[in-house]
Order: sequence, then structure tokens, then C-alpha cells
Amino acid sequence: MDTTLVIRGRRVAESDIIFIRSIIERHRSEGRKFISQEICRLWDWKQSNGMAKIMACSELLLRLERAGYVDLPPRKKGPGSGPRHHRPIPIPLHDQSPFKASFQEIGPIEIKKVRSTSWEPLYKGLIAAYHYLGYRQTVGEHLKYMAFHQDRPLACIGWGGAAWKVASRDHFIGWTPAHRDRNIPFVVQNTRFLILPWVEVPHLASHLLGKMAKILPQDWQKIYHHPIVLLETFVDTLRFKGTCYRAANWVHVGFTQGRGRWDSAHRHSLPIKAVFLYPLVKGFREVLTHLD
Repeated sequence: MDTTLVIRGRRVAESDIIFIRSIIERHRSEGRKFISQEICRLWDWKQSNGMAKIMACSELLLRLERAGYVDLPPRKKGPGSGPRHHRPIPIPLHDQSPFKASFQEIGPIEIKKVRSTSWEPLYKGLIAAYHYLGYRQTVGEHLKYMAFHQDRPLACIGWGGAAWKVASRDHFIGWTPAHRDRNIPFVVQNTRFLILPWVEVPHLASHLLGKMAKILPQDWQKIYHHPIVLLETFVDTLRFKGTCYRAANWVHVGFTQGRGRWDSAHRHSLPIKAVFLYPLVKGFREVLTHLD
């Protein structure tokens, strides 16, 4: 390999490629999922909750195949399967009547963690129907929340792992590649933020961001057993101005370069977005540049 590949904090050297090839050849007939499971088992590659990083490993294998380093077996097809299509995400019945009020009128707003609860299908359906990016299952550590007024949904908020390499963010933190490899789990991305289209409550978005900054670190520590010290998000400035993030004291640190995760040819294949960060602790730079 000309360069060492890093995915989700794991470096993959030439010796690892040789090992992966041997696992693929040994278990070619058993399929891609089994190969991913076997590599995770032999590497002891686990999430902080003890579950094997199957999806991360599958992503790694696809990246290696695209780069020409490995030859994966064909995808297994079920009975009667033809070309694969994504199933539409069902949208549970929900109240779409106008909701227009002030904070003084509606009183307290409750934020609920909805991942792995009966509310999660509604979260997925609302994001799929009303968020401009649609719904996509987040790989790895992630949490989903909904904001309610008396059990009526007002907003959906999703969080997941940080983007791997963002020049303006890394400069703001003071990150070298070694710092990033070690400490990127301590940064969490706001992957989805949706105020439902029929909801009009002034300053609701910035209010929810402020509440999430207090709720999320505690939940993340409880579920994933490690702290988080910095939040990030990316705002498509052709669609939005990032007003709610500014109002919630997020810091605009620059712009993305418009390239996808695996783009090594410096092609601008994605929209250029504004990068906003929110430090959760005063000493976030010290934590994120610690290597011991």
C-alpha cells in the first residue's frame, strides 16, 4: 500500500491486507458478512459496548475492494432476488396540523432518547419524509432524539461519529493526524436536525441545541462508556444560514472542501458546507490533543 488506510480509528497496514486476503480466500464461499464477522473476531475489533464492528469492517472491505487491494466474493442473493432497491421507509400516522406558539404559551418541551424505543419508527419516517437529506442508518456509535410537547412531536435530532478529516475543524482543535487517530471518538456530529414543517415556535431550534448540549454527554457516557468534549455539524449554506447554531453559541470555523470520505483525487463531488463546532468543556483542546 502506498499509504496507510485509517477507518474508524484503525490503521490498516500492508501486513493487514495480506491477512485480510487470506481470510477472504479461506471463507469465500461463506460470503461477505461471515468474512466481516471473522475479521472482527480475529482482530478483536469491538465497539465500546462490546459488540463487534461488523458494519465498520464491511465498509473497510468495500473500500479495499474499490482501491483494488482485495477481491471480495459476489454478494449473496436471496430467492427470487433481482436488482436491489432500497425499501421505502414507512411513515407512521402523525399529526400534521399547524402548531404555532411561543415558549410562554406552550411551557416545557421534553427531549426523549428514542433509539431502540417505540418512537424510533416515527423518527425514521419523519426524517425520511421531511429532511432534505432523507434517512440513512448511521454506522457505529449514534443516538436519536425527539422533542415533544405533550407527546406531540416537534423535532428530530440525530447524533453520530465525527467526520474523519475536516481541515478547518482540525486546525481549530490543533490536531495532527496522530491526535485525530487517537481522539476522534470524543467528537460527535449532529447528523440530522429537523424542526417539523408545520411547527412554528420562535427560537425553538437554538433552544433544543442548548438542551442537547447538556443531555447528550451524559447519555453518551452511559451508553458508550467514554466522554465527548466537542460537537460538530455541517450546514449546507445554499439552503440554510446556520442561524440556530450561531444563536446557540456554536462557532463557525470554516468550510468543508466538498469531497466525499474516500475522495483522494481532490474532486469536488459534494456541496461545500459551513463547519460549526460546540465545545462541551473548557479544556477540550487539551483532551483532544492528548496522546498517552
